[in-house]
Amino acid sequence: MPFRLDERGVYRCEEWEQFPWLEHGFGTRHSEGWLPSAESADLKQIHSEIIVRADAPASRFCEGDALVTNHPGLWVRIRTADCLPILFVDPHRRAVAAAHCGWRGVRLGLAAATLRRMGQEFGTAPHDLLAAIGPGIGPCCFEVGPEVAAEFRETFPERTDLDRKTNLNLEEAILRQLEEAGLDRARVSTGRLCTRCDGQRFHSFRRDRELAGRMESGIRLRK
Repeated sequence: MPFRLDERGVYRCEEWEQFPWLEHGFGTRHSEGWLPSAESADLKQIHSEIIVRADAPASRFCEGDALVTNHPGLWVRIRTADCLPILFVDPHRRAVAAAHCGWRGVRLGLAAATLRRMGQEFGTAPHDLLAAIGPGIGPCCFEVGPEVAAEFRETFPERTDLDRKTNLNLEEAILRQLEEAGLDRARVSTGRLCTRCDGQRFHSFRRDRELAGRMESGIRLRK
């Protein structure tokens, strides 16, 4: 597995630890409060394709589902409980991003749109970018009805079961969309950690409904 679990209950992408100027992590149910609110920017998440540039700390300052920044010292953070958290880093331009992808965000192509927004804002080239997909609901547990499955015909053209109740692999959908946008999947780290399966480590809305907490994931450039 390309991730390691640290003593604070936060998953770190081991490959990214080569960058002394970068901090990042995917939270679990045991890591509440690991991200400092006074140094963070986050959003009112609405399962959209809205991407916001952040240049100063702010708590839920507007609606959206992805944040991009090149401002040193500023965490960009998201909250999840089955949706997939995605972190991005451009080691050449020193820019980072965080995206919150539920099935609606995946259908809208939010991950690929975040890649393109980094290009617009910071000059990021897809072949320079690294990404990591943190804990989220896996294909083992993400059963959907035909009205949702049908939304993914373009992503999974080989599948013949999208007209009925079936399971979807959101992580694979994200990987395909990032590849189409120019990012080699070898540059995307994945933990393949299912939040619904592992109640000891993760919150899951599908498993616990209204009792589910939220996990925080984030990334920043050191000052």
